[in-house]
Amino acid sequence: MKTYRYDDIEGMQELVAEEFGPWSSEVEITQEMVNQFAELTGDDYWLHTDPEKAKTDSPFGCTVAHGFLTLVLMPKMRGETTYEVTGFNNMLNYGSDKLRFTGVVPVGCSIRSRSRIKEVSATAKGTKMVMEQHIHVVGQDERPAVIYELIFIYM
Repeated sequence: MKTYRYDDIEGMQELVAEEFGPWSSEVEITQEMVNQFAELTGDDYWLHTDPEKAKTDSPFGCTVAHGFLTLVLMPKMRGETTYEVTGFNNMLNYGSDKLRFTGVVPVGCSIRSRSRIKEVSATAKGTKMVMEQHIHVVGQDERPAVIYELIFIYM
């Protein structure tokens, strides 16, 4: 595994890529998981929580995962790590510049993700890294269900 010092901006430019890395592990989307998320968030819309109604009234013929549930499962989708950033005291989740829910995630499917480093730059707070992540329904590799650009600041 290659290591990069967090304040070596020039060296970390090697991480920036057009190509996405390998697929992560898969996570199955269950109705129980969707129901728990609905209870936690208060978003109990029938499209997510009523399988019988969804069979007849949904354009998808089944219940579907909440977009934000799909997003928050990202840490469970562990991918192969090919590098390590070292020397920093804190790593801050700084937010996102882009979040799109571009596809449906049916209950009962599995999802997986892959990512690429889109940008590394120096800021007044530290080293900013933008990671683009795509979540796909397994078997639907041509179009992601979620596109997310996560920003980290290494300090």
